[in-house]
Amino acid sequence: MAAQDMPAAEVAVTPALVRALLAEQHPDLAGLPLEEIAFGWDNVVYRLGPALTVRLPRRRLADALVEHEQRWLPELAARLPLPIPAPVRVGVPSRDYPWRWSICPFMEGELAADVALADPLTEARRLGGFLRALHVPAPDAAPVNGFGRGQAVGRLSPRVAENLDRLALPESDAIRQRWRDLTSVAEWDGPALWVHGDLHTANVLVRDGRLAAVIDFGDITAGDPAVDLAIAWMLFEPAERSVFRAAAGDVDDATWTRAEAWALHFAIVYLANSADNPRIARMGHRLLAALA
Repeated sequence: MAAQDMPAAEVAVTPALVRALLAEQHPDLAGLPLEEIAFGWDNVVYRLGPALTVRLPRRRLADALVEHEQRWLPELAARLPLPIPAPVRVGVPSRDYPWRWSICPFMEGELAADVALADPLTEARRLGGFLRALHVPAPDAAPVNGFGRGQAVGRLSPRVAENLDRLALPESDAIRQRWRDLTSVAEWDGPALWVHGDLHTANVLVRDGRLAAVIDFGDITAGDPAVDLAIAWMLFEPAERSVFRAAAGDVDDATWTRAEAWALHFAIVYLANSADNPRIARMGHRLLAALA
């Protein structure tokens, strides 16, 4: 069986709809130039004038994710060493649109999935430092992610098996064994830490070869930091991964192994859900090769 398309939009987030929402709720911004610049599984992003973006869910489950960003990102932004898109204004459901939405700063840069880093060792140290600052104990009120991010990675075994069945890769048997090996280590037994939850190369911006921002915190949650550390296999070569791991803090062997399991899970997810998204397909192939 082949890969399937990205999840379908439940609401068509058109320029006309965005204009209407702005006119209704933020009329002082409604006349600014508007241009779609990104869409993902959950959200559509429009650039609004020179300094802002509008971020709107394209399906219902993303409504709660936007709420999490609105609640927590302004607080987190103040202590993180890389910029994040903390909302500067919020939007509410209207007659024509059923969910919350945000106006955020525009962050200059290209997706790390599309460009090379000028000095990967330096950027590995910087990204590790970002995660060290992020991965601190979260409050009891922190959101719980509905996709299992931050939870025990072994719980994803049925999903991994289903995606492998759909893909029918030549190396599927070897991947299944690798998955069993990686998920056999001890689970996280520390405090629930803040985690990004969806840290991949299409959620990191690069400008002039340097990391410029970390974006899309919709999956922010509390739990095992291993899910974020999986980006080591997405963005860095082995020597750079070691620098990244050291900069990220006290990363024990079991946590690092769970991070590799998360990376394997993401590689399979990207390949299984990218029939209409060449970038995500490319990310999946590159990640699977890095894990070989």
